[in-house]
Amino acid sequence: MPPDVLVVIPTYDEAGNIERVTREVRDRGIAVLIVDDASPDGTGAIADTLASSDPLVTVLHRSSRQGLGRAYGDGFTAALTTETPIICQMDADLSHDPRDLDRLVAAIRDGAEVAVGSRYVPGGGVGGWSLLRRLVSRLGNLYARFALAVPVHDATSGFRAHRAEALAMLDPASCEAAGYAFQVEMTYRAVQRGLRVVEVPIHFVERRAGASKMTFAIALEAARLVTRWGLARVWRRLRSGS
Repeated sequence: MPPDVLVVIPTYDEAGNIERVTREVRDRGIAVLIVDDASPDGTGAIADTLASSDPLVTVLHRSSRQGLGRAYGDGFTAALTTETPIICQMDADLSHDPRDLDRLVAAIRDGAEVAVGSRYVPGGGVGGWSLLRRLVSRLGNLYARFALAVPVHDATSGFRAHRAEALAMLDPASCEAAGYAFQVEMTYRAVQRGLRVVEVPIHFVERRAGASKMTFAIALEAARLVTRWGLARVWRRLRSGS
């Protein structure tokens, strides 16, 4: 019998975090699927050890680092085969508090099809970031919200829960974005498909171990894709006359 809730956690060089985050998620009775991109620091081996002692921890090994979006695409595809009714996602670096999974899952049980852990709604927040990083994140979300007309304040959040049927409808494996723009693309798809999306306030903190995977190239991909999707949206509206 499948678990009621499963969380997909992508990893690349998260040896300092993966054991703790897995333990804290499992303490909540939630199954874990770790998607490791052949981490050179041994994250995959640690994940295998965790899985060997807990049948509700599984590991998907990918042959190389191919980007966050691709990792989630493969992870969600595997998760959907388990017939688990609620599928979540979160970062491996403990920036997301595993205790908040309870509130995200509760939102799904209350009728939402997608629950987004939001830093930018009342009750949410960010800790440990510089003013510049806060500004970049805020402006990026405002731009995505404006360009794509999505009524979501934190479209870039990587902390979410989905009803399995809704996740399958979003077809994550077909997403174009390889990097962090994957989160925006999934948000956009959810809104386009008329899914009920709710935002649950969370407090995001800076990672405790390891290095951030954000690069200029990843940020550039996000800006480029959001702009192109936004222009395509406007063009479709102009052609339809609405």
